[in-house]
Amino acid sequence: MPSRSAERTDAGAWRAAGPEAELWLDYDPAARELPGIALGRRTLTGPAAEEVTELHRAGVRCLRLTEPVRLCADAPAASARALMLLREATGQGLAVLWHAVCTDGCAERRRFHHLYPPEELTGAAAEVAVDWRASYFPSKCVYRRGPGFVEVRDRRFGTLELFTVDEPGHLAQLDALADGVEVGLLPEAVYRDFAEAGLIAEHAGRAWFLPMRVRRWPFPSLTV
Repeated sequence: MPSRSAERTDAGAWRAAGPEAELWLDYDPAARELPGIALGRRTLTGPAAEEVTELHRAGVRCLRLTEPVRLCADAPAASARALMLLREATGQGLAVLWHAVCTDGCAERRRFHHLYPPEELTGAAAEVAVDWRASYFPSKCVYRRGPGFVEVRDRRFGTLELFTVDEPGHLAQLDALADGVEVGLLPEAVYRDFAEAGLIAEHAGRAWFLPMRVRRWPFPSLTV
């Protein structure tokens, strides 16, 4: 369970910490070398869902995060923003080239194993990265909205765990949590329930929602 850190990142610094990404119109490494496929670099400072939706509509199918991404509890705002971008890119089916850093064991606990696997994982045993790549599949930890509720389906830890969120106070926080909420502004019950279920991460004094919004089922729903 995350701890309610006193460290804070103000709204301006949080937006400014948006990650820089190198963009391509194709997944294939050979195709990415062809003229017109590379789109250069862009700093993505807007909400992660909006940024990735815009990239996908523009034809982007692969991106590379230019800076290493720290996974641990002490990760800076830049890493948290990069992880949220990864969440959205994974949900849109984009390939992401990135370098993860973990020194507190969080990668070993599979907390982020629903995200597109990193090319490199520094600070953890080699088998952790192997397990991440071998066990990854699309829609491993997703949520979908129904009338008056949200259902989360989580397979990060092997077996399927189902969570139904239908309390109005919890539902009211979901959109904000998608891009990070100051921990002190979250109602205690909302923070406690999401943290105990392993559905939020906390970095730089902000909590953010780990599951990705499902856009299409890649397998029959009973499998996912």
